[in-house]
Amino acid sequence: MEFRIARGDLADAVAWAARALPARTPVPVLGGLLLTAETGRLAVSGFDFETAARVGTEAEVAAPGRVLVLGRRLLDICRVLPEGPVSCALEGTRFTVEAGGTRFGLSTLPYEEYPALPAAPEVYGEVDAGVFATAVGQVAVAAGRDDTLPVLTGVQLRLEGEEMTLSASDRYRYAVRRVEWKPGAGTGGEGVEVLVPARRLMEVGRSLSRCGSVRIGLDPADGAGGVVGFEGGGTRTLLRRLEGRLPGYGSLFALPGAAVAEVDRGELAEAVRRVAVVAEADSPVRLELSAPDGSLLVRAGYGDDVAAQRVPVALHGAETVAVAFNPAYLLDALNSFEGPGLRMELLGSGQRVLLGDGVRPEAHRHLLMSVRQLV
Repeated sequence: MEFRIARGDLADAVAWAARALPARTPVPVLGGLLLTAETGRLAVSGFDFETAARVGTEAEVAAPGRVLVLGRRLLDICRVLPEGPVSCALEGTRFTVEAGGTRFGLSTLPYEEYPALPAAPEVYGEVDAGVFATAVGQVAVAAGRDDTLPVLTGVQLRLEGEEMTLSASDRYRYAVRRVEWKPGAGTGGEGVEVLVPARRLMEVGRSLSRCGSVRIGLDPADGAGGVVGFEGGGTRTLLRRLEGRLPGYGSLFALPGAAVAEVDRGELAEAVRRVAVVAEADSPVRLELSAPDGSLLVRAGYGDDVAAQRVPVALHGAETVAVAFNPAYLLDALNSFEGPGLRMELLGSGQRVLLGDGVRPEAHRHLLMSVRQLV
């Protein structure tokens, strides 16, 4: 195996594939990156049973072949290589990397012990890469972090017609985002739901955000064990599905007779950020809305350690409403919206609140459960 490649191309490919490397693993070969050199191309792959990443790039291949090397060590080497062409070769059991008079040698891992990479599923449709990355970020903030409840650590994708719906919940908040997407010719327009790890999907969204469009592939397997593929810009990432599905949000988002408040999102976020500095670890930020004076009082703290700020608001359908939230959850929700205007639907004091974009509230919604005891 022998090839020459531009330093930037090699570094980018290795960095991409290294995202799939596990932080710790009892299986040493899973810490490796698989390099496959073929005519005019180099492919770099990483795999940890939950995620598989593969990226291809142009290279001058003198001798085709494949080699498995320590992924993080190769990543460190790529970061310090001098600019210019890089020559790589497999010499016995050593993989060499040489550029600008600097030469590195890497021991290789047993390729025969490396698990077979899952096959890429059939493309089901595609979505604008930038829109997809933004939507994933907007809902993933509501996903849980408790691995003992894996269903709540995922983002659920529903593909139906020309619409993709992304949703996530950790039981205390529930975020939903709808975007347009282009289904493939053979999909038949049937609705499909898949649940994938939120943290991994965030990485995929960020890394593909500038590639124009993302092609999404679905494995025919149902539930856990199947994979979902994301392709764009010469790269491909496969995420293993989580088993189960999120609870429905229809009844949660139905707020009959709710009061409606309209407020400047940025001004409210800044007020929450200010007053939260006096809040203890488990202390909420309280929002007290009053229709007569057209203001929203943002308060935090107890006793002498308190902070408060008033924010203009238009409240319809109620005289006064008081709710309280975990400040981090509230800021996550406020910062997930893009527009300046925010619509708040309030079921009543101490009850849940549904946030929506001021222009298109149905496109992006974020539900927060209020802390019931207010002081």
